[in-house]
Amino acid sequence: MSATPATAAPATAIPAIAPGAASEPAPARRAASDAVPGLRAALALQIAAALLWLPQAALLAGAVAALASGGGLAEVTLPAAGIAGLGLVRALAEAGGGRIAFRAAREELSRRRAVAAVALARRSPLDTARPPSGLAASVLAEQAEAVVPYLSRFLPARYRAVVVPLVILACVLPLSWAAALILAVCAPLIPLFMALIGWRAKEASEAQLVEIGGMNAFLLDRLRGLATIRSFGAVEATARRLRADAENLRRRTMAVLRIAFLSSAVLELFSAVGVAMVAGYIGFHLLGMIGFGAWGARLGLGEGLFILLVAPAFFEPLRDLSAAWHDRAAGQAALAALDRLGADGLPVVGTDEPVPARSGGAPEVRLEGVRFVHAHRAGSGSSAPLFDGFDLTVAPGEHVALFALSGAGKSTLLALVAGLAPPQAGQVFVGGEALTGESAARLRAGMAYIGQQPHIFAGTLKGNIGLGRAGIDAGAVRAALRVARLEEVAARRGPAPIGEGGRGLSGGEALRLALARLAATPDAGLILADEPTAHLDSDTAAEVADGLLELARGRTLILATHDPLLAARMDRVIPLGNGEVAP
Repeated sequence: MSATPATAAPATAIPAIAPGAASEPAPARRAASDAVPGLRAALALQIAAALLWLPQAALLAGAVAALASGGGLAEVTLPAAGIAGLGLVRALAEAGGGRIAFRAAREELSRRRAVAAVALARRSPLDTARPPSGLAASVLAEQAEAVVPYLSRFLPARYRAVVVPLVILACVLPLSWAAALILAVCAPLIPLFMALIGWRAKEASEAQLVEIGGMNAFLLDRLRGLATIRSFGAVEATARRLRADAENLRRRTMAVLRIAFLSSAVLELFSAVGVAMVAGYIGFHLLGMIGFGAWGARLGLGEGLFILLVAPAFFEPLRDLSAAWHDRAAGQAALAALDRLGADGLPVVGTDEPVPARSGGAPEVRLEGVRFVHAHRAGSGSSAPLFDGFDLTVAPGEHVALFALSGAGKSTLLALVAGLAPPQAGQVFVGGEALTGESAARLRAGMAYIGQQPHIFAGTLKGNIGLGRAGIDAGAVRAALRVARLEEVAARRGPAPIGEGGRGLSGGEALRLALARLAATPDAGLILADEPTAHLDSDTAAEVADGLLELARGRTLILATHDPLLAARMDRVIPLGNGEVAP
């Protein structure tokens, strides 16, 4: 709970997890093989552009045959104009198809990123199954970019490789069954070997993406704890580990590239062999050394030249597919990583629609027969619950202190009340309403949370107080600064921004900023405070406590603390654990 921003922002910004709630499917989830909106038009244009070479080749072969038979300029003028016009149309269709495909791929990537980001944002901060922040950042920012070439290059190339060779084969077959047979025999060998290589390429790409995510997570964690690492003299050990990870990543990257070059070499070999065999057959046939393969007739110069012109085009879609084969492996691995971040089955409950804040003042909080076991305890085989049959009633407007040493379950109890942790049994009621999957978002809209280390975003004091919420204008910010006793800090800093994590503010000023957020949230009738005075000196702790109690007037306050002085100022003290630390 300490990492959750101290704010009563709308519940859509906080995961709503409640007992007995069912998971919601991620919106608009589609398989990677499904057609992406806008991609069908791109596929049609690119396939049409490839097939326009057939009439161009026919016109060119006819013009050459006419010249060879003694024709003049007049007989080739019209074919030349047709070739030029078809070439222009072909270039426009190919460029337009590529542009549409790229735009559709970017839109699909943005959609999938949004789905994954929403799923991550709606997960509870207490969910131990959350992916590491470094891995999530790597997938969303870096690995996800592999989706664009997969959708804009590989998928069009795959469809061209299916349609174009079949059309060319249908055009060659009436002229020469022998040339068509050569093409038909050579063509299946290419996808066969590409599939064999592609399986290995996909495994290598997935291993590379996992390695990148793990390395990013390791680096981010070490950067966060850099001061601790330096104080314990572990810089050299961390550097050695990072060098080893970088070397392992280099080896995996080179393995992926080797496979990509191998697939290209295999395709070029078979396509070159196929074109050479067709050219050899046509040459020997025109020389009269081979008399079969043309349905009992002989091929003319125009027919033979047409077959020679379209033979390379028969293998061109397969070459394009081979060039994009690495995009397939990397793109499918990236899609799988994005889908894992936003997969169905996440502990997500509630609604993404705006939730109106609760009204009606301070609510009553009641826990009945609550049982809770931490996931890591349950997974280790330990069945000792943190709470078992726990009952608690907090009257409307009452100020209650949960008093215990660290580890007794104070923060967990606040998480249960906030709906950030689902109990295994029992029920939580807020304002007389059960905290369920349908009501959690609405109930949380009337809560505010203050932790011992509230998160401060990079930006101004005003931005950190308003947090982008509607209805908090400059007057509300000034009033909040006055209540939190931050007017001198605001005057001293002026427009200077605050660093990420509160750089530039002291611990006491950061806590008072959290109080200012609360002061700017009059609709919050329930305040949950987790060790707000921990790690503060006595004078600063007294100031923060005074400000908190002043803002808690007329509101329900549940405070977790092990400070006896702060606990004594509450209406009631509830000891947790074995009760030995109760005041």
